[in-house]
Amino acid sequence: MKTDSNPRVFAVVFGNLYPMYVNKVERKDRTTKELDEVLCWLTGYTAAGLKKQRTNGNDLTKFFAEAPKMNPKRSLVTGVVCGVRVEDIADPLMREVRCMDKLVDELAKGRAMEKILRQ
Repeated sequence: MKTDSNPRVFAVVFGNLYPMYVNKVERKDRTTKELDEVLCWLTGYTAAGLKKQRTNGNDLTKFFAEAPKMNPKRSLVTGVVCGVRVEDIADPLMREVRCMDKLVDELAKGRAMEKILRQ
C-alpha cells in the first residue's frame, strides 16, 4: 500500500475547493447539479447539507468526519489521481479525498453518470 498522507491537503477548506470543482466540470460542459449529485452520492450529504458544508468553513478532515454515510460503492473507485493509484492509498482520509478527486475527474471527462455512480 502506498502512503500518500499530506496534512496540508486535510486542512483545505471544502468551501474553497468546491468552486475549483465547479470550474473544472463547467469547462467540460457538465453542471453544478451533476457535481452535487456525485458529491452527495459519495458522502451521503443532502443537497442542503452539502450547501452548508460549502459555507461553514470546514476543512476536508471535518467535511468527511461529518459525512452522514459514506457510500460503500466508493471502494469501486479506482485509477490514478495526482500520480497515485486511489486503491493503493493507505491513509483512509487521503483515500477519501483522492476518491472525491477521481469522481470529479470522471465527471469532467464526460463519463456517464451511471458509471460514475457505479450503478
